[in-house]
Formats: sequence, C-alpha cells, structure tokens
Amino acid sequence: MATLTLLQAVNDGLKTAMRKDPSVVVFGEDVGPKGGVFLATEGLTKEFGKERCFDTPLSEDGIVGTAIGMALNGLKPVVEIQFQDFIYPAFDQIVSEAAKFRYRSGGQYSVPMVIRTPYGGGIRGGLYHSQSGEAYFCHTPGLKVVIPSTPHDAKGLLLAAIADPDPVLFLEPKALYRSVKGEVPEHEYAVELSKLRTVREGTAVTVFAYGAMIPVCQKAAEQAAVEKGIECTIVDLRTLLPLDEEGVLEFAKRTGRVVVVHEAPRFCGFGGEISALIAEHAMEYMEAPIVRVAGFDTPFPNTLEHHYMPDARRVLDAIERVASF
Repeated sequence: MATLTLLQAVNDGLKTAMRKDPSVVVFGEDVGPKGGVFLATEGLTKEFGKERCFDTPLSEDGIVGTAIGMALNGLKPVVEIQFQDFIYPAFDQIVSEAAKFRYRSGGQYSVPMVIRTPYGGGIRGGLYHSQSGEAYFCHTPGLKVVIPSTPHDAKGLLLAAIADPDPVLFLEPKALYRSVKGEVPEHEYAVELSKLRTVREGTAVTVFAYGAMIPVCQKAAEQAAVEKGIECTIVDLRTLLPLDEEGVLEFAKRTGRVVVVHEAPRFCGFGGEISALIAEHAMEYMEAPIVRVAGFDTPFPNTLEHHYMPDARRVLDAIERVASF
C-alpha cells in the first residue's frame, strides 16, 4: 500500500475510476492541464486526454446542468466546484433536477454523477472560501452527501460515489488535504456509503463528528483520557445523507452521553439532526443532555478563523460537561 495525503488519495481515486470505466469524465473550472486549484485533478488530462478531463467556463449552474445531461445519456460525470462557497448558483440544478430525476420518472431514469467540492475552513481562506454548507443539501431527498476524513476513505468513498446510480455531493475538507496521511490500497476498492466508522473506542462519552473535525476530536479525546480519565468513543459519520441512523443510535446507547461536533454554524446545523434522532429514539438511554460544539452563528470571519472553528479545547470542555452531569 502507498502512503498518501487525502488530496493524493482523491487524485488516485479519480485515476482508478477513469482507467476502469471510459464513461467516467471529469470537468470543471481549471481542472484540466492546470490540475485544479488544489491539484486534485493533476495529470488527468495528460493521461486521459482533453475529451475526458477538461476545463469549463466559470458557470457552476452550467457545469452541473451539463453533468446532468451527460449522466442521463450514459456517461458518469465527476465535476468539480472549485470551492463549496460558489456552489449556490448550481443549487437549483442539484436539488430540483439531479436529485429529483429518479422520482419524477418513476424509476426509469437515474443520474449517476458526482459533484466534488472542497469545503470548510482551516486554510485562512476568508469569508468566501471557508464555508460549510452541508446542511443545505442534507435536506434534499434523492441526493447523497459524503465527507471523507482519511486518505483511505477519500479514495474508497469516492469510488463508491462514482459507482452509485444516483447523484452524490462529495465534500472534501480542504483543511485535511495535505495535513493527514495514511495507507491507501493501490488497487480498486470501495468504502460502503451510509456506514459510519469507529475512530476510537471508549466507555464514557460518544463523540460524533465528520470531516476536519475528526482530528480535532481525536486530540480532545486523548486529552480527556490523560488529564481527566474520561475515555471517549469517536464516531466518524462519513455519509450524512442517507445517514447510518442505526449506527448512530447504537453508539449513543452505549455510553448515554453524547457530544456532536461540526464546524458549520450551530443553528440548523447537522448536529441538530443527530441530537433529534437520539432524543426521539434513545432518550431513555441518555444520562446527560446532548451537547453540540460548532461554528458560531456568524459569517465565517476573515482574521479570527482560529476562534471560530471548534478546537480541542472546546471539544474537551463539552466532553467534561456531559461526563460530569
């Protein structure tokens, strides 16, 4: 196995899919010869040619709309939106068209396409390059929303997303692009969508998180164990839609104490859905109120990123609160 960064794993996943299936095509802004703003598509045009990896105009609705047409006619497009912050011009195409085709056609048509986009903070990108908009899309039946946190999962989940018959929004935590490394099989493999991952085992508190918050929670859990004697389970949700609800409830019941962490704003954030699910179906197992740790309900700040994004200190405080309740 090779040791890759998360970014390299995404690139390897794209190459693996394109080598196997000539119907897989990649396009978006600057993804061709340049290889994308983060170089996630580096080398694809050189290996597969301009007909299978090419640049587009700066038109997010055009990119996604074109991909929908391609998917309905036998291709498997993988498009890149350069930053998730700029996906909103394509919002109607995603939620009103791509996500609805299977339903509106009575199952006659599906839209096998993947929309890749970097999301979240951690690179000092400022207001328009740091947002986390996953909750908007998780409100859309017919769409899948996937977020990897390790190189192994980045490749495996991406390959599973490309093989899926329905549209998948593949959110890549840009803060982890080059900051995490891990072993990645060189052969083709898939990580099943809608299945959570156990990151760490513990008996006192269960911490649910995803994306760039996984390393933050790991650091907080290590501090909780060493400094407070509190052993935490960390669960990586990986797929937000459809959510592994049975897995969430199982892990919540094990400890009866839950912390949910995400970097998007707290109000109407995805953590509220996890909290509601547990409150509705596992309240009798709870030993303490569920605590959410999230970004603040403000626009993403330009110079105060380190205060806005949840860090190990804030997560540790939440762990202590639910453990001592």
